Amino acid sequence: MKKSMFASCVMSILFLVLSFYVPVNASAGQTLRYSASAQVFEGFDSARLDMFTQDTGIAIDLFVASSQSCVYRLLQDMTDVASSVRPLSQREKDFGLNAIPFAKDPLAVITHKSTPVDALTTEQLQSLFSGNVANWKEVGGPDLAVTLVVPGEQTGAHKNFRRQVMRHNDVQYDYMTYTSTRVLEAIESLPAGAVSFISRGAQITHPKVKVILIDGTKPGDADYPFYQMFNLVTKGEPAGTVKTFVDFITSDKGKALILERGMLPVE
Repeated sequence: MKKSMFASCVMSILFLVLSFYVPVNASAGQTLRYSASAQVFEGFDSARLDMFTQDTGIAIDLFVASSQSCVYRLLQDMTDVASSVRPLSQREKDFGLNAIPFAKDPLAVITHKSTPVDALTTEQLQSLFSGNVANWKEVGGPDLAVTLVVPGEQTGAHKNFRRQVMRHNDVQYDYMTYTSTRVLEAIESLPAGAVSFISRGAQITHPKVKVILIDGTKPGDADYPFYQMFNLVTKGEPAGTVKTFVDFITSDKGKALILERGMLPVE
């Protein structure tokens, strides 16, 4: 299995080195530094952050990166609050970090809408990403080459897929993107036959990308097998502007936006 780096990786790295800050309706009042997982940000874009600023008058100083980078920034006091799609390690908990789950997000298997494949079993999915399948006809599809696109190994999407789908076995790939949500751009630009995985909340705003059913279920079904948890991460118990942010995200208004994006709020 060829392991070449997706071309946009280079630009992504440069972009993040220069710091991927996104201004969100800055105000003259208080400012909250927020480091957002790329999947969490793509799942909601700036909509809920705009709503938060409008409701509270607190401006957001936003940084978007992988879950690991966001949690690291919190440990280093480079941000006030982070979001992550991976569980905290024991070491991170020992340093006082606190995870607050707010959304259950289906981990969707995706392909370009022109790919004539609509469903896979879990076993077929494992065969694809183990590198044992080179053509879709081997899993009941057409005579079409398989192209594996995966998020970087340090992203929450990669870690969750490796743990839940691959049972901790390595995930093979033809193209790897630096941030998890760049797989959407890759699937949109590559020929039919490319396949990847990403947050359902992130995929839902990309009409050229379709979701593949797994074991006859679609993301959001009660028996869909693969989910990841979206968490807010704080240092200790939230207080001040951080508590205001957490309260907003977990409010009825925040939950309504979660449902709108195809995810399930955590009660």
